[in-house]
Amino acid sequence: MGKKSRVKTQKSGTGATAAVSPKEMMNLISELLQKCSSAAPSPGKEWEEYVQIRALVEKIRKKQKGMSVSFEGTREDFFSELMAWGTECGASCDGFEISNFADEGYGLKATRDIKAEELFLWIPRKMLMTVESAKNSVLGPLYSQDRILQAMGNVTLALHLLCERANPSSPWLPYIKTLPADYDTPLYFEEEEVRHLLATQAIQDVLSQYKNTARQYAYFYKVIHTHPNASKLPLKDAFTFDDYRWAVSSVMTRQNQIPTADGSRVTLALIPLWDMCNHTNGLITTGYNLEDDRCECVALKDYKEGEQIYIFYGTRSNAEFVIHNGFFFEDNAHDRVKIKLGVSKSERLYAMKAEVLARAGIPASSIFALHCSEPPISAQLLAFLRVFCMTEEELRDYLVGDHAINKIFTLGNTEFPVSWENEIKLWTFLETRAALLLKTYKTTSEEDRSMLEKPDLSLHSRIAIKLRLAEKEILERAVSCGRAKRLHFQKQLDEGALLPLYEESDIALLENADAKLPIILRKLEEEDERVQEEMNLAQIKPDAACLDSSKIPVLNGQCKDLNGTQEDPPGADAVVKESEVEKHDPSTKRTEGEPKVGGK
Repeated sequence: MGKKSRVKTQKSGTGATAAVSPKEMMNLISELLQKCSSAAPSPGKEWEEYVQIRALVEKIRKKQKGMSVSFEGTREDFFSELMAWGTECGASCDGFEISNFADEGYGLKATRDIKAEELFLWIPRKMLMTVESAKNSVLGPLYSQDRILQAMGNVTLALHLLCERANPSSPWLPYIKTLPADYDTPLYFEEEEVRHLLATQAIQDVLSQYKNTARQYAYFYKVIHTHPNASKLPLKDAFTFDDYRWAVSSVMTRQNQIPTADGSRVTLALIPLWDMCNHTNGLITTGYNLEDDRCECVALKDYKEGEQIYIFYGTRSNAEFVIHNGFFFEDNAHDRVKIKLGVSKSERLYAMKAEVLARAGIPASSIFALHCSEPPISAQLLAFLRVFCMTEEELRDYLVGDHAINKIFTLGNTEFPVSWENEIKLWTFLETRAALLLKTYKTTSEEDRSMLEKPDLSLHSRIAIKLRLAEKEILERAVSCGRAKRLHFQKQLDEGALLPLYEESDIALLENADAKLPIILRKLEEEDERVQEEMNLAQIKPDAACLDSSKIPVLNGQCKDLNGTQEDPPGADAVVKESEVEKHDPSTKRTEGEPKVGGK
């Protein structure tokens, strides 16, 4: 990338465009905090609020210009130091090197042949920056008193990173010097670039992310300058918005969850070297070995000498990649868009439908997903739509009819339609709903493709338009699929085709194939959308059995909500927000030229 990594900070005013009095700056910070902590804007006013907050932030940034300096040299100048430090700490540094992969940015390149599932990389705990190491650092006294830091590990990591960056003797400097100087997350977008995301499903999360980051910055600026336990922090002379945005993005694109040393719970961490890996489709190949107390990664596939080594960041949508990682992944097998559906409580059959859905383990109102794959709906959504479109007679059959309990198991199975009429209704509904969602965009797919052909389009605009187009293409496929299914089942009805009859013996079939598992017995395919709506740091919490194991899966960069959209913890002057583990959250790389597929 060639950009300088920031590190040291200079005295306030040195090199700044204009001297700013502490009182003037504090007044601006207070105004920003008040604006970001006010009640949520009324529907349709979110963009207006974003523009107002951004104007305040830009005024602050202008007055802070020149108050942060960079390390001498470029990122690549410090890669050898990072590798040497890793070797000294007991990490595996043989078999790969850090290399520049053009559009994907920096990543790991094999220096020898590596076999699939071969353990080629491990990073000991002593190299990790964690919430625990933050507690034991100069940040510890403030952490013990501040409820925001205690509630939000991602924010703690961001401030920990800034404090260590300003410490000339920090043991993590070899790592910090190799972090990007800036990122391609929406926090770095210009206003006009963000405008490309208007009407997309990502816009609310993007606006919330910016507001939350600004609020956190204003809150901690005041804390750093007024709290007795912050008096020894090396940030008092220079703590700019750009500094905090950088730290937030560094954590948001890289944070992961690992077990604590005793394995009793999970904590957030930055994992040097390993977080240089870029993303591709596949399976999670990283875990935490409690016995050896280190993060371990096995090869996703066979790699020849000279090939780039990839890992899988997890089943993230492109909206999540853009918001939390700063890149658009062209070949995303897990891309999806959200669709909110619910049975109206005023509907005459509400009680019956809600009861059937409850027996299937599905809420009467929820956020589902339309997928880029075929078919575009999951078994859970199929089951919901079938119940949603049931007649009173059909509902009664699934509640008190013959084999009613077992028939609930067939709701998500494509082989057992409720009726031909029910299938026609549900696919007609899906076709219509997806078509209506397409009409909410202000541009067509053809117009987006034309815009992407412009050679002078900025990187961030290109990322935004690609995301917008990807959403439309998923909806267009849903419309096409709905139409085809509707016509197919109409033909079945017209020809008098016999409906496949459910028999009790079929339960064995349902229980022996993953695709046909009864919904009530398996984990819902959709992520908990009440968390996913916050799109910013999906937290992975291993269950008790997992914690008892010596190895715990780690998802690169997967922490969903560093400055996301969830509500801040109560009882603080300024409310802040939180973040997951899977190289997201979390995990993310910066890109150069074209949007990266995860380059660091």
